[in-house]
Amino acid sequence: MWRIESARLIAGLARMVGDVGAAEDLAQDALVAALERWPESGVPENPGAWLMATAKHRAMDLLRRRTRLDRKHQELGRELDARQEDGAAALDAALDDPVGDDLLRLIFTTCHPVLSTEARLALTLRLLGGLTTAEIARAFLVPEPTIAQRIVRAKRTLAEARVGFEAPRAAELGERLSSVLEVIYLIFNEGYSATAGEDWVRPALCEDALRLGRVLASLAPAEAEVHGLVALMEIQASRLRARVGPSGEPVLLLDQDRGRWDQLLIRRGLVALARAEQLGGGNGRYPLQAAIAACHARARTAAETDWARIASLYAALALATPSPVVELNRAVAEGMAHGPAAGLELADRLISDPSLTKYHLLPAVRADFLMKLGRRAEARAELERAASLARNARERTLLLERAAACGASPAR
Repeated sequence: MWRIESARLIAGLARMVGDVGAAEDLAQDALVAALERWPESGVPENPGAWLMATAKHRAMDLLRRRTRLDRKHQELGRELDARQEDGAAALDAALDDPVGDDLLRLIFTTCHPVLSTEARLALTLRLLGGLTTAEIARAFLVPEPTIAQRIVRAKRTLAEARVGFEAPRAAELGERLSSVLEVIYLIFNEGYSATAGEDWVRPALCEDALRLGRVLASLAPAEAEVHGLVALMEIQASRLRARVGPSGEPVLLLDQDRGRWDQLLIRRGLVALARAEQLGGGNGRYPLQAAIAACHARARTAAETDWARIASLYAALALATPSPVVELNRAVAEGMAHGPAAGLELADRLISDPSLTKYHLLPAVRADFLMKLGRRAEARAELERAASLARNARERTLLLERAAACGASPAR
């Protein structure tokens, strides 16, 4: 329930108190109150409204305790008193706001230029995505204490700079858009392939990212990258039902039942991709990734996938946004298009990259190539290493099962 409600709760409180750090503290206080009371009283019919009402009372107490309030805080206090008198109806109406101006204000506030890019991403994932510090660290491939320090410093910087809780003006939109897009992208990825825990996918995170992306597309209709990201998320989200088996086990792309792919989401994604290309952004980071996803979506069967086209798109993506993870994906595409030896050669170049030292997908990819080349013992060792690095329980189980299936190395 906290995963579902925390972002809206923090966003609403930030509007009330004008401080995202204080808003998170108030939301956490409400969570503690729920953990204390719900075991005895039961979960309320509308848990989100209960959490908001509890946090709202604490916010009003906070504002009243402040002895030196500027005019804005005095107005907020009077507004809160008035809203309190309106009763539960007004509260429910605020909570029912589908995406919420508050959420958009929060994401642009946490992506304010006063923060470093790394701090913007970490703070927004924490406050809007509901991700733990460990999950954010995994997304960035950096140590957990580093992310914890970034979040603390980011909240302090926003408070000291007195950053207003508001959406940027048109002139500022482009400056802050790239960070916002990256945050939404990472939130979606965490939902599409959870880094830790017992679940392989977390659809609620994907839905949150999609909603934010669609709203941004309406706010910035001439931005190709926005439409490219929306296209990517729509197409990727179309596979969510097919990504897990009956017991929640992972189902890899080539093994998925494509009849379970959501054709409505695919059509929406292709329309958004066409829009991005019409705007001249076909070689941007997100439109290129969307074009890769579209190759899979257009293939009726796994065997019909145009891997040569995908490999060329990854090559273009590597030029646009150089990254070891992009190179690893390019290795997979090259291996599918031109044989496992070609893919393994590219993957082997990444072994010494320090950012991939603990990235479980590198040994997993190498294992797949090694298995296809008949080097079963090496493949098993790589899969076992991948499993030792994987933090998602479902993914770890899958890797261990694949390792066991390799068996012993055949006699020569």
